[in-house]
Amino acid sequence: MGLISNILFPVDFSPSCVAMSASVKRAAAIFSARVSLIHVYDPKSYSGVEEYVRGPVEIAEEHRDVARRRLDNFLHHEFPPAHCPRILESGDAAAKITETARRGFQLIMMPTHAGVFRRALLGSTTAKVLNDADCPVATSRHAETISPRPMEHREWVCAIALTGDSERVLRMAHQFSAEAGAHLRILHAIQSADPGLPVQLDLEEHIQSAERRQAREQIEALKRKVGSNAPARIAVGPLKEALLEAIRRSDADALIIGRSPQPGAMGRLRDLTYSMVRDSPVPVISV
Repeated sequence: MGLISNILFPVDFSPSCVAMSASVKRAAAIFSARVSLIHVYDPKSYSGVEEYVRGPVEIAEEHRDVARRRLDNFLHHEFPPAHCPRILESGDAAAKITETARRGFQLIMMPTHAGVFRRALLGSTTAKVLNDADCPVATSRHAETISPRPMEHREWVCAIALTGDSERVLRMAHQFSAEAGAHLRILHAIQSADPGLPVQLDLEEHIQSAERRQAREQIEALKRKVGSNAPARIAVGPLKEALLEAIRRSDADALIIGRSPQPGAMGRLRDLTYSMVRDSPVPVISV
């Protein structure tokens, strides 16, 4: 069995879910994984008029029946129910998605709604799943229509911060890319002393500094530990802007970044992780 054998695809019947379906199918083909669709409906979404006319039990049953029919028919041709199970839950969407994922799923794939997600990342279902899920979460880039790269194009970038968690993140990126047959590159950003300077990409070996040399030595040490031969690029500038600029100039179709392995009081996500998921020009796999 591979690293990813079961993919959970949360759907809310939106255009963003339809747009992401091609990427989910691509991931399932790459990893030879099975896809299960999950929809979480709100049992208290009925109006006061409904409650006045009928009892709460009857209303709840009707809402569940409607949600079941919509789920069974949604993306029917792309994910035939005979091969792609449907899971219907009620309650808090993020909580139900993360609970379900713990029952044998190795990857959650969900869209980030164009426009709305940018303005309201904090508090959104996707953000809560990113914060609470134990398994990797793949999020789409921000568009209502998405055309994934051809199956043979697999250029992945792993951004690491050279902290205590970097070995875990790089090891997972190395394992995932090896199983997927993807070409992996490592990306590290150094905060520039002058925030007004433009982003610099360390593309030429003669452009060096003590901090860059130290970063390269640390990266090489991490590569030896995880058994990776991935080439590394160092960007200098404001951290988020430097990372995003390097990604834009790459030919990547996926970015791998780390979340804290422990939920803790502060949660798994940090400000930079939120920013990268929100603004990345390519899909992000948060591990």
